[in-house]
Amino acid sequence: MEITDLSRLCIHTITTKPWSIEEAAQAYADAGIRGITVWRNALEGRDPLVVRGLLHDKGLSVVSLCRGGFFPAVSPEGRQEAIDDNKRAIDEASALGAPLVVLVCGAVPGQSLEESRRQIKAGIEAVLPHAENCNVKLGIEPLHPMYADDRSAINTLAQANDLAEAISSRWLGVVIDVYHLWWDPALEEEIKRCGHNKNILAFHVCDWKTPTTDLLLDRGLMGEGCIDIPKIRGWVEQAGFSGFHEVEIFSNTYWQSDQHEFLNKIKQAYLRFT
Repeated sequence: MEITDLSRLCIHTITTKPWSIEEAAQAYADAGIRGITVWRNALEGRDPLVVRGLLHDKGLSVVSLCRGGFFPAVSPEGRQEAIDDNKRAIDEASALGAPLVVLVCGAVPGQSLEESRRQIKAGIEAVLPHAENCNVKLGIEPLHPMYADDRSAINTLAQANDLAEAISSRWLGVVIDVYHLWWDPALEEEIKRCGHNKNILAFHVCDWKTPTTDLLLDRGLMGEGCIDIPKIRGWVEQAGFSGFHEVEIFSNTYWQSDQHEFLNKIKQAYLRFT
């Protein structure tokens, strides 16, 4: 189904990183955008309750808070620090009115992926009761395998589904980001599996540029790369997802550009290529 309006468009504050949360809120509202995902760096030095009021006044729905996770560590003290930080993220989400904290699960270079995955499961289980008490869900976001060394030991949607099913809580689901998952030959079937479990909590879009100049900071606008975003969106929506389409772009190129022009490009790319 073709997208003809902006009613389901959400933008991550990290996408327009040069803007403060106040500048982003004003610009998004002026552009007719109704969804915002707040990154924790945008809250630094601010009261989340005050930010919540600001976003509400601008007519913006808070879709999620990014990010929690990074559970693995070589020491028990490091793992406890991660648990404590995730509880703070949940508190921030609750104060902000965000229904979801997105988890980038973490990994430790030199530690086996199996051990990191065990620690991720234990970390999620440790913070889930706090999430439930705060009425905030947690979303496991699998990351592309190129990040398996230090950013996430959860690298496929199958692994995310396995983990969510093993823990089995209605407060836990998965986040589907096309940048991380477009290459996976099992993606369609795993999205269907998500639909059976009703556990798709968020859908992120951008594009994979060819050639890419930076594995982290050279994401493209929708339509600039090789990802068939409409096809994946179709699978996600056939699985029952009806939430926002969240634009999450890390780009040194776009961060150095005029952010108002960039925002307009996002709107046009969303309508044409999502």
